[in-house]
Amino acid sequence: MRYRILCVDDETANLRLLERLFREHYEVITASSGSEALELLQVHDFAVIITDQRMPAMTGMEFLKRAAEMRRQTVRMMLTGYTDAETLVEAVNSGIVYKYITKPWINSDLLATVKRSLQHYETMKAQRSLQLHNERLQGKLKATKDAFVNVVSGMLDLKDELARAHAERTRDHAISVAKEMKLEHADFEVLSLAAYLHEIPLFRLPQPIVRKNGAFTLEERALIEKHFEDGLAIIESVPDLEAVASVLRYLFEPYDGSGMPHGFAQDQIPLIARIVSVADAYDTARRPRGNDEPLSTEDALRSLLFRSGREFDPAVVKAICEVENATDKPTTELNMVFA
Repeated sequence: MRYRILCVDDETANLRLLERLFREHYEVITASSGSEALELLQVHDFAVIITDQRMPAMTGMEFLKRAAEMRRQTVRMMLTGYTDAETLVEAVNSGIVYKYITKPWINSDLLATVKRSLQHYETMKAQRSLQLHNERLQGKLKATKDAFVNVVSGMLDLKDELARAHAERTRDHAISVAKEMKLEHADFEVLSLAAYLHEIPLFRLPQPIVRKNGAFTLEERALIEKHFEDGLAIIESVPDLEAVASVLRYLFEPYDGSGMPHGFAQDQIPLIARIVSVADAYDTARRPRGNDEPLSTEDALRSLLFRSGREFDPAVVKAICEVENATDKPTTELNMVFA
């Protein structure tokens, strides 16, 4: 493989010297100005560019800045016959120039520098190839994840005409609470997906168990654990949803550790799961799907406050009260709770 080198200089004698120096081992193309070199870059891919700095119309620095935009992988070097240390250091530090060589150059040193630059070129090519591969892979993972969410949407519509709307509102409530609690922005996608997916049948316990009063039998506990693990296994099999599955694992754990399926409590339960749990309960109280009467904003928040510390994280309950207070302005009684 013969690497292609672009030499740019307004002095013909310098171009001939460079061409003779490199032509034995490399394919050398020359240009007498920055504008001519830019035209060549539109046609050819070069491993290395060597340009003079002081040229009329367009300096070497100006040319290399534009060359960097056109051919990011190409290694860029500058020949300079005068001292402008500040400009050169800035150019090297910014990545525009790989290395600069002072005139008059020593042929053996310049050949060695070009050889090292080609190693750098191969490294950059490999990194770029890996980056493109990762981008394609991420695109495929996103497509798979999006397809799964679309399937879930269809499942919700089949399950209950109101289920999808509840999932969407729960997601919106959860995001509002997360903003109030200043959750890291990077966690919002996991929060949004967990809040939306919590409603699918995989994670809804059988009604006789949900409505039961008193302790669970060993058989019921085993049924609950199997129900969750089967659902989680499906979610975990979808690429890029592992973090969402880890949230859903804790979603129905009461804050005080008194419930199922594993008896986790307080900080053992991820914050995202605690937020989704409160958002789910709030929207269920406001818009129940059974025979229960819908509660007003004030009564729904009062219900959360009553269960705070037992079922729900008090900090999350406080956050949703503050969010809904700002939206619906309930009475002074609720405002005084967090005064």
